[in-house]
Amino acid sequence: MRRVLLYVSCIALAFSTLRLSASPRVVIEIPEKALSGPTSGRMYLFTSKDGNRPPYTGPNWFSPEPFYAIDVTVDSGGSVEFDGKTGGFPATLNALEQGKYFIQALFDFDIYHSDHAKGAGNLYSEVQEIEWTGENRLKFELTEVIGEFPFEKTEYRQQVRLYSPRLSAFYHREIVQKATVVLPRSYYEATHTRFPVIYTISGFGGTHETMGRSMSQGGPEAGEGEVEFIRVFLDGQCKWGHHVYADSAKNGPRGAALIKELIPEVDRRYRTVSASTARFVTGHSSGGWSSLWLQVNYPDVLGGVWSTAPDPVDFRDYQEVDLYAENPLSLYITPEGERRPLARRNGQVMIWYEDFGRMDDGLGRGGQLKSFEAVFSPLDRQGRPLLMWMRDEGEVIPSTVKYWIEYDINKLIERRWATGLSEKLAGKINVFMGTVDTFYLEGACEFLKKTMRDLDSDAVIELHPDRDHFNLTTPDLMLRIRKEMSTAYLKHHTVE
Repeated sequence: MRRVLLYVSCIALAFSTLRLSASPRVVIEIPEKALSGPTSGRMYLFTSKDGNRPPYTGPNWFSPEPFYAIDVTVDSGGSVEFDGKTGGFPATLNALEQGKYFIQALFDFDIYHSDHAKGAGNLYSEVQEIEWTGENRLKFELTEVIGEFPFEKTEYRQQVRLYSPRLSAFYHREIVQKATVVLPRSYYEATHTRFPVIYTISGFGGTHETMGRSMSQGGPEAGEGEVEFIRVFLDGQCKWGHHVYADSAKNGPRGAALIKELIPEVDRRYRTVSASTARFVTGHSSGGWSSLWLQVNYPDVLGGVWSTAPDPVDFRDYQEVDLYAENPLSLYITPEGERRPLARRNGQVMIWYEDFGRMDDGLGRGGQLKSFEAVFSPLDRQGRPLLMWMRDEGEVIPSTVKYWIEYDINKLIERRWATGLSEKLAGKINVFMGTVDTFYLEGACEFLKKTMRDLDSDAVIELHPDRDHFNLTTPDLMLRIRKEMSTAYLKHHTVE
């Protein structure tokens, strides 16, 4: 009897070991000649419990679902295989819980867009509804192509596309800058009138193609004490996220290309008042940081900034973390040993830093946190941005942070203030932030406000009580900004 039991136990152990060693296998096929030649990019496998949307449009920042990815180089056709060890978010493919999923594959190799789901030319598969067991054998074929995002052109809303010599030389391929231009309603009637310009920069993930749609019949009419503006909408899109119009080792001379190529082209094509006193810049979130960066770095080109809810403008408060702390801090854990939040809503934590960081790394490139590293960090020997924090425990890496100082806007202002910047920025700095910003950005603005006060600057740095990242820009605030831009313009110009 003991021998029989031992035999049965051995069989059970064998079956158990076999089951534990079983691993999923997913083959993603690229049809022959689907690509023009050897192509490098990132292959994704997206999962979702929701059958009402294509899984490849994920992940949602506030409720990300599992996905998996690897960097590959493929010929004009071929196949790529995922197994249980393939990494992703929140863990490897082996760790995906059993159940029903909608699954879709995508190959991202577009060079212009931060979002894989919007990259023109990217290949993706049809959705498969799968009962996931952990031992599945699946095959996906990339038969679909993401098309160019359509631009809705009207007489008053036009697209500027401009070959960039600077960016093309940097990337060793042709690069085109793009922007949306909205003309005043009186543009075609007042044929001799020239207009001031507002440059508006989108937040993270925004696209110029969708900006200014409500102005398809021209910009708003001038109210009392206002003037009409030509409006130029910019998006900061690049493969690594938002390049924030800062020249960087990874993204290239983005600020220089805007200032020395695109702005002169707008002046050439349209009846602008080509003067710094008639050229204003604004933006929200990453666009808020971009606009402030441009104004501080190009004060002779731009006549004033109105920045709302900018990304961290002082790295002593990088979403509540002092990057310069003598003893390096963790982005994942507070000094009190608590998990560090990254986003909140109505007092409730919506995102934890570690979770978001792992999702961001799973995307590979184009995520919000990696976009900061792509702008602020130098490159390693493989051409990748140096990591700013250790991915295991979240500890800040001081040897990288020392390079980030060059992009600390508050430190930059302090450093240059006495060498002529004070006169060049007089009357030009306006920053607005909510006191309960969704992404904990208000602390950095507090530092900026103190610096401006200590320097006896006339800068306007306002923290609006109980406002967050998404309800700060009320209609009243936006009207106020437009009126203040008009006032700034009329100090130096008369309306024809």
